[in-house]
Amino acid sequence: MIEIPSDEARRLRARAHLLGGSGLSPVAVVARAGALQGQDQSAVLQAIALRSAPGTTADDVRAAFDAGELVRGWPMRGTLFAVRPDDLAGFARATGPRMQAAVRGRRRFLGLEDADFELARSVAIEALDRRPHSREELAALWAEAGVPQGPGIVYHFTSTLAISGVLHLGRFEGGEQLVERARESVEDEAAFLARIARAFYAARGPATIDDLAWWTKLPKSVVRPAVEAVEGLEPVSVEGREMRVLDDGVVGAPVPREVVVPAFDEWILGYQDRSLVASDEVMKDIATVNGIFRSARIVDGVVVGRA
Repeated sequence: MIEIPSDEARRLRARAHLLGGSGLSPVAVVARAGALQGQDQSAVLQAIALRSAPGTTADDVRAAFDAGELVRGWPMRGTLFAVRPDDLAGFARATGPRMQAAVRGRRRFLGLEDADFELARSVAIEALDRRPHSREELAALWAEAGVPQGPGIVYHFTSTLAISGVLHLGRFEGGEQLVERARESVEDEAAFLARIARAFYAARGPATIDDLAWWTKLPKSVVRPAVEAVEGLEPVSVEGREMRVLDDGVVGAPVPREVVVPAFDEWILGYQDRSLVASDEVMKDIATVNGIFRSARIVDGVVVGRA
């Protein structure tokens, strides 16, 4: 196994992330990465534009959402990502069942029953099969139908229905994304997971198998066969840890010595172990105790502080 020095690993990772930009469209950037962290709407538009062709703006990325080529949903870890609609459907099939089991505890905490969820589901499907709705419109329909009300309930139903493959956030109306009916997956699950594993390493390598398992929140017993199915994935050693790296043939622009990445960027949130690019002290400055990850300044592949 080849040993790669830390600075070379960071250089390869910056190139994989396309931190200098590329010749790709916003849709191609997201497709290549599998999904990009997207709980902050403004930040994810910036993150995609940063990795796209020169001159790409947040408005250009927004246009891809308006065209139905990109959506936001909850494919993994109970958080929002930007993703292609077909890939979101694949995630719902592969990761959804485990996440559904996890959110039932939250449902009980909110004082809800499974019957409440089923009512919210039926109302949402009937409404979204007609047309997209704003989240406020959907919440009003739930209230009218007798779905329980209270803090956190609308978010719980919206995210859980996305996890189960019913809906996603799609085109923009004003500054808000509308809730739309999601597609169903037609791809074989094993083939989908192998494709996502390839996307993970193409856009984030060098990275460990633990990183991929954490990113997807899937067991390593599920992730490892997907990794082994990826052609061209090379094992390397970085600081004594086995990582995988993949050259997918996408040539990005040269990465500047200093780069600013937006809040919640995959440069940080794409990995379980962030020690290669950020010290514990810097991470305390970048991340808040309530899970907010601020915009960060990177010098020679190392996070040096907030932007």
